[in-house]
Amino acid sequence: MPRQPRLELPGVPMHVVQRGVNRCAIFLDDEDRHHYCLLLRVACERFAVRVHAFVLMDNHVHLLVSADKAGAVSSAMRLSGQSYVQAFNLRHWRSGTLWQGRFKSCLVQTERYVLTVLRYIGLNPVRARMVELPAEYRCSSVHTHLGLAKSQLITSHEVYLHLGCDAAERVSVYASGFMRV
Repeated sequence: MPRQPRLELPGVPMHVVQRGVNRCAIFLDDEDRHHYCLLLRVACERFAVRVHAFVLMDNHVHLLVSADKAGAVSSAMRLSGQSYVQAFNLRHWRSGTLWQGRFKSCLVQTERYVLTVLRYIGLNPVRARMVELPAEYRCSSVHTHLGLAKSQLITSHEVYLHLGCDAAERVSVYASGFMRV
């Protein structure tokens, strides 16, 4: 039975989840995480995909992305995923697949849902009991949204930008969302 075509609408954000096969680790160290982010950034630049949020867990990735052209997200994920597997396999002396099938995705069609996904992505390491606070987890866009760091990978979503009239207010409103866990 053929795969169902993926629904991608121009300008509509997508929550993307990509898991390791058998839920095995896809990142063994910080070098792997850094390399994945670099490959993702290159692929997203090539296909004009904007990354609004991310978290790299040990065995899966969450992204909030958008593009102005249908199919761009799939193309960027395919390129970054294939490139990462090749590099990971070479570096760790292994072969075979790393991903559990195609990435999963859903459209994020309302402003409220965008905020929910931003919060969900930021809280993922807390829910996994890896850290107590979102800012304690290094491999996440939460640092950019909290104004603690800048990332070449992140393009702030319009909904995030409308959280406040300046950066300090945006950070305050964004951070307050984590207090309601």
